[in-house]
Amino acid sequence: MKKVIFSFLFFISICTIAQTARKYSNEFLNIGVDARSLGMSNAVVALTGDVNSGYWNPSGLLSLEDNQASFMHAAYFANIANYDYLAFAMPIDEKSAVGFSLIRFGVDDILDTTSLVDADGNIDYTRINLFSAADYAFTFSYARTTGIEGLRFGANAKVIRRVIGDFASSWGFGFDAGLQYTHKQWQFGAMVRDITTSFNAWSVEEFEVGDLNGDGIPDEDQIPQLRDQELPETTEITIPKLQFGAARSFELNSKFSLQTELDMIVRFVETNDVISTSAMSATPAFGFELDYNKLVFLRGGVGNFQNIRQFDDSEEIGFQPNFGVGFQYKGITIDYALTDIGDQSAAIYSNVFSVKLDWSIFR
Repeated sequence: MKKVIFSFLFFISICTIAQTARKYSNEFLNIGVDARSLGMSNAVVALTGDVNSGYWNPSGLLSLEDNQASFMHAAYFANIANYDYLAFAMPIDEKSAVGFSLIRFGVDDILDTTSLVDADGNIDYTRINLFSAADYAFTFSYARTTGIEGLRFGANAKVIRRVIGDFASSWGFGFDAGLQYTHKQWQFGAMVRDITTSFNAWSVEEFEVGDLNGDGIPDEDQIPQLRDQELPETTEITIPKLQFGAARSFELNSKFSLQTELDMIVRFVETNDVISTSAMSATPAFGFELDYNKLVFLRGGVGNFQNIRQFDDSEEIGFQPNFGVGFQYKGITIDYALTDIGDQSAAIYSNVFSVKLDWSIFR
């Protein structure tokens, strides 16, 4: 067990070596899943304990008592982009559990006008095609208990597929690792995404400069601004991201209970997070969940504290408040989250719905 903990801390320590990597890569994997968690501003790394733990902290899969499945759909940018998530998890025995998940973030029915002009220079609208720009992530999760009471660990192996019509595509892979520790009413958690850094290799379709009509003859005289364009880089490295936090459960009375969690989300690169240096940046997140008789749930949270530059070149701190409700009955859970209430930050916001099914409903 000491070797496991040492390895976990070692991988955290090497995160600072990846300063040459891009600040933002595979960002669709940082949006989050599950309306319950989004309603709590993603502050769930210690509390998570269901099928969605495969995303937030695979250690939480050990809290499963039966097989579970989950589905979520959200629309962003006035329904231009669709975000979908599907997951399944099951306990293997008292000491281990596994999970599988699929995430897709895509913009569909984009107009392809590269062949709009025919070989004679005429505009032909029948030559317009449609394509999609979509990102996919396939994740396998595994969790296991340790010899230390209350301590458990988990890991993810993920395959990433990104497609931009017939123009470009990539394959990538990466690993995540997480820990959870429970002591009485307190829960602690840590999750490192892309712990060994994640790698994407792109294949980009080459086009002749200025050859918009596809006749093989460059039209450089007509479109001089394209002469100096170069193909983008064909490899991407996603640097690690650390999220850790502490949670506390309160039994208010026989029918009401409250769960709260405070997290810190750390990137090992300089960004506009409220805490930022040349080596790292961090932003806090806080969430709570109040439930009545484990039947009805009220959730809220605040996070994503950013230094936002204004038009007059000054900076103000923006934040993202979230709100959510849920209902659970006989193994069926329906959750709703409203993110970025009042547009208090520059982040995207949406109405999010998710459904979770416990296999107990089939017995």
